[in-house]
Amino acid sequence: MLCRAACSRSGCVCCLSSTSRKLVPGLGALGSRRKHSLPDLPYDYGALEPHINAQIMQLHHSKHHAAYVNNLNIAEEKYREALEKGDVTAQVALQPAIKFNGGGHINHSIFWTNLSPDGGGEPAGELLEAIKHDFGSFKNFKEKLTAVSVGVQGSGWGWLGFSKEQGRLQIAACSNQDPLQGTTGLIPLLGIDVWEHAYYLQYKNVRPDYLKAIWNVISWENVAARYMACKK
Repeated sequence: MLCRAACSRSGCVCCLSSTSRKLVPGLGALGSRRKHSLPDLPYDYGALEPHINAQIMQLHHSKHHAAYVNNLNIAEEKYREALEKGDVTAQVALQPAIKFNGGGHINHSIFWTNLSPDGGGEPAGELLEAIKHDFGSFKNFKEKLTAVSVGVQGSGWGWLGFSKEQGRLQIAACSNQDPLQGTTGLIPLLGIDVWEHAYYLQYKNVRPDYLKAIWNVISWENVAARYMACKK
């Protein structure tokens, strides 16, 4: 599994790759599973400077991501209780919280590994060839993903994903914390967080400046590993 290569964490949620592991259908096993935990970053909070400063990274990881994890655990515990009671109304009422906080946990677990102080530049090998095939050139791909991310209304994510059905790369945008695979079926390869908490303290409300900077810290090694894993 890619988790071992990209994250080295057991129980990691950052590379869910089958429909059987989508968010809500897996809830039947809640009574026997361990709680989710905040993953460690693979670098220091200040490692991505000057492109993303340490204050943003610390708040983003230790406060925002931690809140998604905590709230997901609370929602899942309530869902487990509702299952035991056979309370379908409560189960339905809890699903938005599970989708939002579960999505936040999944998305951020991917996001941290998509970034690296040694990132930037262009991908190589099969990933680069696939980008050229599906988008014409790396330049075209970069411009398209940037435009899609800039265009997200309110809060959300810009994504590069892989379609198993079509056998090609696709770009998509997701609102709020909607998880890419759980809502579109695309396997997530690269996610760009465009919630204001990801950039406001450094870039204010100028999202395009943040998006220009983030390309300097994209870990193409991680993205390529995800691409190769989802093709197997």
